[in-house]
Amino acid sequence: MPTLLIKDIQLLVTMDAHRREIPNGAIFARDGVIIAVGTLDDMPSQTADEVIRLPHHIVIPGLVNTHHHMFQSLTRVVAQESELFGWLTRLYPLWLNLRGEMIHASSQLAMSELILSGCTTSSDHLYLFPNGIRLEDSIQAADELGLRFHPTRGAMTVGESLGGLPPDAIVEADEEAVLRDMRRVVEDYHNPNRYSMLQIAIAPCAPFNVSQNLMRESAKLARSYGVRLHTHLAENISDIEYSLAHFGMRPGDYAQDIGWVGDDVWHAHCVQLDDTEIALFARTGTGVCHCPSSNSRLASGIAPIRKMRDGGVKVGLGVDGTASNDSGHLLNETRMTMLMQRVNGTPDPKRMSAREALEIATRGGASVLGRDDIGAIMPTMCADFVAYRTDTVSFAGAQHDLVAGLVFCASQNVDLSVINGRVVVQDGVLVTGDLPKIIERHNLFARELLDKA
Repeated sequence: MPTLLIKDIQLLVTMDAHRREIPNGAIFARDGVIIAVGTLDDMPSQTADEVIRLPHHIVIPGLVNTHHHMFQSLTRVVAQESELFGWLTRLYPLWLNLRGEMIHASSQLAMSELILSGCTTSSDHLYLFPNGIRLEDSIQAADELGLRFHPTRGAMTVGESLGGLPPDAIVEADEEAVLRDMRRVVEDYHNPNRYSMLQIAIAPCAPFNVSQNLMRESAKLARSYGVRLHTHLAENISDIEYSLAHFGMRPGDYAQDIGWVGDDVWHAHCVQLDDTEIALFARTGTGVCHCPSSNSRLASGIAPIRKMRDGGVKVGLGVDGTASNDSGHLLNETRMTMLMQRVNGTPDPKRMSAREALEIATRGGASVLGRDDIGAIMPTMCADFVAYRTDTVSFAGAQHDLVAGLVFCASQNVDLSVINGRVVVQDGVLVTGDLPKIIERHNLFARELLDKA
């Protein structure tokens, strides 16, 4: 069983139950699992198969990304002035030409960007399946790069002719076929075990492009297999208006009506949840993924994360698609989370501190995904952690509080990333993929989509 010793860490941020921050820290891992955490004297051995010194680094648990659309990296900076519905209407015709190899290429690019930002576990919400696309196209990319992955089998089934937003040509009209494929990917790929590298979730896209029948049936299917449920909810005012016009109720009430609340459910965005809906989510254990940059880009508003946290709602972070965020930097989302909760009031810790934002990005994301083996650096947890250099221009003047400096100061890339005990970034370089080739291939496909449109 391979062993790994990380020692001489300038500051080790554990995010454990006591939120310990350990100067001159050390981590010992065996076979992808953390065995010991503390100083070098606390380690079971002073050596290992691989030993890494980090005297100029802050080490934190790997960040957890709970919402993404990786294919959207192919269509960045499109529809720059549009809100959600207008933005989608502009992009649907481009996405109609997606193919499986494009999903693979965009997933590789998005995952590389996430890993370099400090992410070690990511969800992905793939809801478009034209031209023979399969969920395997993104699963393969995660396996190649070594990312802990929670892909979701999404779907859109209600097109314009049935009152939905997307054009009919891009939706999957046969809902029985959708349900069959959902069953297939769960049976073929879902690994429910502790330390799993791959877990599947079921994720019809949104109330404005999926039928009530599919929402209900997919919830039944997911629960029969014990997998999680994910969708978009209450993203902006138009979302609220659509829900009231088509279902006669607000999004939270609609989610409850169709069986989409519970501790096995997480919803993306939830910018426009009211106090009653927040209480419903807290009472039922329903999770929320907060996507501050995307919500800002699309003028959706600022999600009431302070209220959610105070009310007991599970909250994690997501970069969202890189056509509505245009960046896949999860540490920057951590920074944005802190800043956006301060923007309308006094910047005191009760609104959002750096450490609380980092907790949301680590432990919070783990809770939303139903994982008790990631999100903290503790014995028996996955050996998923990242290190940022502190002798950089970004940290200059912030040496007295490196945790605050990591969140307040300019977001930087990792110098080291370890996922499942395996080094995937060393000296700032992705070692599990050829990044220049990934970028080159990705850009060729991006140009093809734009040219066809």
